[in-house]
Amino acid sequence: MDNLDYGIVGNCRSAALISKTGSVDWCCLPEFDSSSVFAKLLDNKIGGSFEIRVAKDYTIKQRYKKSTAVLITRFSDGENTFEIHDFMPRYYNENGGYHAPPELARHVRHIKGRPKFRVHYDPKLEYALGETKTYVKKNFVVSLTQTEKFDTVFLYTSFNKNAVVEGRELEIKQNGFFLLGYNEKILHPTSRKIYLDLERTKVYWLNWANRTPTYNKYNKQIMRSAITLKLLSYDRTGAVLAAATTSLPETIGEVRNWDYRFCWIRDASMVIKVMADLGHKNVARRYLQFIIDLIPDKDEKLQIMYGINKEKTLTETTLDHLSGYQNSKPVRVGNAAYEQKQNDIYGILMDVIHAQLAKFSTGIENGEELWGITKGIVWIVSRHWKEPDKGIWELRTEERHFTFSKVLCWVAIDRAVRIARILKKTRKLEQWTQLEQEIKNDIHENAWNDDVNAFTQSYGSTHLDASVLLMESYGFIHARSPKFMSTVRAIEKELSNDGLLYRYKNKDDFGLPSSSFTICTFWFINSLFKIGEEEKAVALFEKTLTYGNHLGLFSEDIDFKTKRLLGNFPQAYSHLALIECAVNFSRKNTEERILESMRE
Repeated sequence: MDNLDYGIVGNCRSAALISKTGSVDWCCLPEFDSSSVFAKLLDNKIGGSFEIRVAKDYTIKQRYKKSTAVLITRFSDGENTFEIHDFMPRYYNENGGYHAPPELARHVRHIKGRPKFRVHYDPKLEYALGETKTYVKKNFVVSLTQTEKFDTVFLYTSFNKNAVVEGRELEIKQNGFFLLGYNEKILHPTSRKIYLDLERTKVYWLNWANRTPTYNKYNKQIMRSAITLKLLSYDRTGAVLAAATTSLPETIGEVRNWDYRFCWIRDASMVIKVMADLGHKNVARRYLQFIIDLIPDKDEKLQIMYGINKEKTLTETTLDHLSGYQNSKPVRVGNAAYEQKQNDIYGILMDVIHAQLAKFSTGIENGEELWGITKGIVWIVSRHWKEPDKGIWELRTEERHFTFSKVLCWVAIDRAVRIARILKKTRKLEQWTQLEQEIKNDIHENAWNDDVNAFTQSYGSTHLDASVLLMESYGFIHARSPKFMSTVRAIEKELSNDGLLYRYKNKDDFGLPSSSFTICTFWFINSLFKIGEEEKAVALFEKTLTYGNHLGLFSEDIDFKTKRLLGNFPQAYSHLALIECAVNFSRKNTEERILESMRE
């Protein structure tokens, strides 16, 4: 069964997905959201790939170099063994910046014997829209297209270039390399230089990983998830991507296929909060600057999402010539959801701003701009919190009064009050505190349903929704509150399917979802843990971990029946929730358990 058996490599500028057999099936250059160079992931026949092919008697194993983003694929038939070390260069320059060129390096390491392999090198530029022609030159192989628009990529290698392009058999007698670059190199690459880049990139990741705390449980999973989140951050602007791919379907053969190579304020803010908790404050600092740059006007409403270079218009189109992942059309580029109204994003952003100010109040950069944004958000929320919206799940039908959106409006004001106290700006405290209480009362009055004994998806509804589990995480309600505990149990009864959660079960624009939204399962596990069902939560967490791919990576969704991964990949949402669960399980000590039992 195909389980999205890919590893991700990247350098905070772009990324590539490499299959468990060493095939580059997805890569966009020069940046995450550029058009694809390889897109076999979205069309097996015409998408294009960069494959390492060996005889059938070879076994292939894949792993990450510990605490790095270097992916190692090992090929062996017993007598002959070699490895491909895939990475995108990223390391410190002597001038203080980062060296992160739009390149994929494939270091070929000779282990023993005289292993043989063939290369299938088949770039298809510009999403394979037109013909890509490949030419062997003196120092490199160049591929170009000019059907839709002019574009080129360059391949450098220590192997015979004609043999590579023609797919002839190659023998490995010593270490070698392939370097795929968006730009022509000024200095000719050598095996020694590629090896040096590999070692420097390893050191960069080891240093980065070393700043992540170690935990007494699930440390390996926390580290891999943290590195994955870092790989989805875009250094140039501070944006954080929802995922590295477009149009991987939530259900095979259906049309819930979206482009996730953008920065959703909600997803990114949640990621940033987790990353800051893990000690990576530079990621948080860059993201807050991204937000400051997006809001030049004090009364400008936030969009729910932006392009990674701060683009505000993300027009959605379809690539009808591509068959889609396992024939799941359409393949989309752009995302029409950018025009939606979602009132929860203000609370999620305020929560991040408050967390940063609480930690670094004396030394945080841009404190005055953040205070200005805080006042602006309170102004917007005070005027719009009573209005319906599209909600966290971006329903493309009618707007409703979603409970999650209302709770996050409360969060926006609650955190604004706390920020005002931190900064000793007390002039509007009384007014803001009254608004906070008004929103809280409104939620308790309209979102609670006595018949189902739970907070429901929207005002006046009987439908349940996994997002209301976050009420407790955001401090709206205590975990041991009878209302919250009964909500968790009602959600388990209604939305759990063999331990995996539906987002909701009422029909949406596309009918009833048939896959589990991975983050919802982690939210549920966290909630079980918080209400005291700790053994059950840990058992379910460990079961859910087995649904990750061979490298421990998760996509957006999990199929209820087959447990295969579905949806865009790797998904930031899924990995941030995995980290939250694992950290909560790991942090809890005997003293905390005693205190909790005393509160009951």
